[in-house]
Amino acid sequence: MSGRLGKFTREVFEDLCVEYDGANTGLTGELDQAALYSVLNRILAFGLELVALNRLDDELKRSPDAPARSEGLEPQPSDP
Repeated sequence: MSGRLGKFTREVFEDLCVEYDGANTGLTGELDQAALYSVLNRILAFGLELVALNRLDDELKRSPDAPARSEGLEPQPSDP
């Protein structure tokens, strides 16, 4: 997200890890789809600017040098 979160807003995201990176704030956590939508709704409710959203696979947790993958987002070949 763009900007830094104040004390109250950090409490709203207490279920996530809040990290600052220069002028941006990163939120990380293990989320299922329902929890992801909950976080997105909180971002919207507070009028925060979402800069990026990334999925971190288990492989990346084990190997930080592995290239990023996005499962399920790539076009699937059609059956002949």
